[in-house]
Amino acid sequence: MSTTSTVLDSGIRELARNRWMLAYATGFFVLTESLFWFQGTGPQVLLSLLNVLLLVIPLVSLVFGAMYIYSSREFIELLLAQPIARRDLFLGHFMGLALPLAGAFAVGAGLPFALHAGAGAGFGGVAVLLSAGIGLSVACAAIAVAIALYSDDRLRGVGMAIGAWLLLTVLYDAGLLAIAVSFDAWPLEKPMIALMMANPVDIARGLVLTQLDAPAMMGYTGALFRRSFGSALGTVIAATALAIWIAAPFAIAGRRFRRRDF
Repeated sequence: MSTTSTVLDSGIRELARNRWMLAYATGFFVLTESLFWFQGTGPQVLLSLLNVLLLVIPLVSLVFGAMYIYSSREFIELLLAQPIARRDLFLGHFMGLALPLAGAFAVGAGLPFALHAGAGAGFGGVAVLLSAGIGLSVACAAIAVAIALYSDDRLRGVGMAIGAWLLLTVLYDAGLLAIAVSFDAWPLEKPMIALMMANPVDIARGLVLTQLDAPAMMGYTGALFRRSFGSALGTVIAATALAIWIAAPFAIAGRRFRRRDF
């Protein structure tokens, strides 16, 4: 087996037995099943689950990802003492973190939809919701790894991860709303779309809402995004932007890992 696959296999086995990861998947399963129980219809479940997804996935991926890197430092140092390429070690370690996070969400949230046969939500809506959650999980895991590699202090790194979560989920939208209100007389369509693309949480929201007929849930940027690009083109653009949000932090973290003196 290659170095990457060996480290990946070790990481997946470790996190598969991790009680917090199991609780994460179980929590999404119980939540989604409860939404089916109380609301009944698939589209309503999708919308309700989206609101939870946009808050919980960044928080868990950022904080858990940073703590995972800090707790794995001795293991990384041990492997670096061997004739192993740093690039292969980093790729295996990152995938060993990101894949279980994404898989826990996909299984926990997707299984109830499979058990209820979608309940009218449609395959496309469910697939886009799960894809957005998986993409957001990987993007936030990449950000968490970059934070942990740039800060040697565990407490500071976890604090930065929590701060990043607050920025992406709460403060950013508040800033966009303040800009929209303050400059309502100006043509802000293009600048607001550009600002929306600068936040993976907003991208995931727009990606899902372009597939659903829920204008009241879109907000200013979501409605503007759909009006500007439509459903099909908007999905492609949002998916591309989310992929960039995965690639950019991953590249930054990988560069830091290759140059870092452990």
